[in-house]
Amino acid sequence: MSTQPIQSLLTIARVAAEAGEVPIAASIVAANGEVIASFHNEVEQRRDATAHAELLAIQMACRKLGRKYLEEYTLYVTLEPCAMCAQAAAHAKIGKIIYGAYDPKGGGVEHGARVFAQATCHHTPEIIGGVMEAECGALLRAFFKEKRT
Repeated sequence: MSTQPIQSLLTIARVAAEAGEVPIAASIVAANGEVIASFHNEVEQRRDATAHAELLAIQMACRKLGRKYLEEYTLYVTLEPCAMCAQAAAHAKIGKIIYGAYDPKGGGVEHGARVFAQATCHHTPEIIGGVMEAECGALLRAFFKEKRT
């Protein structure tokens, strides 16, 4: 498995940090490697608590592709999706989720709500976590350390 999509997302996440956003970035990628949509968090810019990178990327991909389901696509993200984003991925029927850093505090995939493990979840994508975990986690830690000083 290539780490290139996560590597590219780290660049986008750094742009988010420079703009005062939590440095999280996400992409929807086709099986052939084509990037359909990429976003970083825009919560501060939009003044919208739901403007997470994952949601923005899913919305843009659906618009660009003219479809509501993304079964053949992969969601790449620098941090384990929260419960809101995991549920959105389930509703969009994302085929696979690949993410960087684990999020024991706010994650919704392998931590917290564990959305895909619930009997009420109608779609469960393939999940691969911990891709470039050290790099993704370091970016987030540096961002929050800077905020606290």
